[in-house]
Amino acid sequence: MQLLVAEAARRPLPPLPDWLLEHGIGAGRPPVRVHVGDCWDTRTRCKPATVEVARQALVDGVDPCLHCRPDTALGVLD
Repeated sequence: MQLLVAEAARRPLPPLPDWLLEHGIGAGRPPVRVHVGDCWDTRTRCKPATVEVARQALVDGVDPCLHCRPDTALGVLD
């Protein structure tokens, strides 16, 4: 068992997604915030998103994270 744990620890981490959608609490909740993939203010309710999905979420009124500013990175500004 320790050998498996040691092997897992040596594996590189998967790459971070470019964009994340943070969903509300509960099953089936819509997105509540859009994040850049390496944002420090993400939570466990985030799912990876494509650039098109992240951009459309912002256009549809989903709030951008105030820390990582995905709206600026995606060029979606009011």
